[in-house]
Amino acid sequence: MAAPVTEPVVAPVAVVVDVTPDWTGFYGGAQLGYGSINSTDGVADGNGGLGGVMAGYRYDFGTFITGIEGDYSWSNINLGDNHDGSLDALYHIKLQAGADLGQAFLYGTAGWAGAEGNFNGQNDSVNGWVAGVGADYDMGNNWTLGAEVLYNSFDDVAGTDVNADATTLMLRAAYRF
Repeated sequence: MAAPVTEPVVAPVAVVVDVTPDWTGFYGGAQLGYGSINSTDGVADGNGGLGGVMAGYRYDFGTFITGIEGDYSWSNINLGDNHDGSLDALYHIKLQAGADLGQAFLYGTAGWAGAEGNFNGQNDSVNGWVAGVGADYDMGNNWTLGAEVLYNSFDDVAGTDVNADATTLMLRAAYRF
C-alpha cells in the first residue's frame, strides 16, 4: 500500500506596502492667515486677515524636495492711523526646497512678491521679494495641511522713499493631483 502524500505547507508571505507619500506632482489649495505691515515712516502700518489660493509643482528626490509655487491672497488691511490706505492683495512666485521626512515636508522658500492697494492716497501695485519657511503634513488620500511664515519686502512704495515690510502666517490645505 502506498504512503499518503502530504502537501507541503507554504507559510504566508507578508506583503510590505510602502505608505511613504511621494510629494511629486501638481497641487492646488486654499490658505487663510494673518498679516502685519510696517513702513519706514510708520504711516502705512497695519494688520489683519488674508485669504487666498495657491498652486504649484513639486519633485520628490527621496530625501529632498524642490518645487515652485504661486499664490494670491485677498485682504482688507487698513494702513495708517487714519486708515487712509489699504493692502488689498498680496501675491508671490516662490521656489521651495527642503527635507522629505516621509509624512512631513519642511522647507525654505524665496522669490518674487507683489502687492496691490491704496498707498499714499493712490491705487498702486508694488514689487519686492519674499523669503520664509513652511511645513506641510500628508493627511493621506492626496490631501495636505500646512503652515507657512513669509517675510515680504517692498521698496519705494507708491513712488515715494517709503519702504514697507509685511510678515504673514498662513494655514494651508491642498490637494495633490
